[in-house]
Amino acid sequence: MTSPEFSAPECAMPQSDSDACITCADTAVQVRIVELLPDGLALVDTGAGREEVSVALVSAAVGDTILVHAKEAIAVVPA
Repeated sequence: MTSPEFSAPECAMPQSDSDACITCADTAVQVRIVELLPDGLALVDTGAGREEVSVALVSAAVGDTILVHAKEAIAVVPA
């Protein structure tokens, strides 16, 4: 199952005051990490199912909420 939010053009620059990408203005999605996988990947709960995303650019753990754009985690959301 692929969410429409994850089919956006690749981009990894969030705006500082919103969940939108500076480069393409697409919205990033907040998801919760369910499982860390090998090779910098993670299984996340999107609220509509589970997706595999890259967490190579962030330092995150199981249970963390991350901001994802184009299947790439771009930030860890503060608790």
